[in-house]
Amino acid sequence: MVPIRKIKDCNTKSMLYDDFRGIAISPILSKVFEYCFLDRFRSFLSSSCNQFGFKKGIDCSHAIYTARNIVDRLVRNGSTSNLCAIDLSKVFDKVNHHGLFLKLMKRQIPNKLLSLLENLFKDCLTCVKWENLYSNAFSLEFGVRQGSVLSPFLFAVYLDDLSNICLHRKGCFILLYADDILLISPSVCELELLLRVCERELCWLDMAINF
Repeated sequence: MVPIRKIKDCNTKSMLYDDFRGIAISPILSKVFEYCFLDRFRSFLSSSCNQFGFKKGIDCSHAIYTARNIVDRLVRNGSTSNLCAIDLSKVFDKVNHHGLFLKLMKRQIPNKLLSLLENLFKDCLTCVKWENLYSNAFSLEFGVRQGSVLSPFLFAVYLDDLSNICLHRKGCFILLYADDILLISPSVCELELLLRVCERELCWLDMAINF
């Protein structure tokens, strides 16, 4: 695992461990396996159209365009437009493997494929590389590895149920771009209720919100 600085200006600020992002350097054989898995079984790792991250041909501009259209529609109909942005803390590192497997089981993923993914995370060891120095090896019991081929898709599956929260709330919307979440509602009361429902789901997922 190689630490990459999150901030560009590191000369005027004392850096802490939170200022680094750990990027996993996987063996070539592992990457080939993950590409093959994705090529054959991508349908089990699909995510809602409300998730704009991790998708080929879709970027942040599409999410902004969609949010703007929703706001304009609410205003044209004589309503206010209330927004709440949710920023999650260290999400890739905190994915609960058992929670992820439960989400995959809800999609009726075949047992053999589930076992493959379980073995992919089981007894994983890593070490930190800093220039020419290496730390002692340690186990990974949580999280999906940044830099892995499958990790973005597995993370999207992990958060995907958030997209369906608005199905029974008329006029409310949830947009996701990777781990960034935007709630849009025609009233403050509805927005607060929507936020509480999101908090319950995020609590179940062991995801912490940056306040």
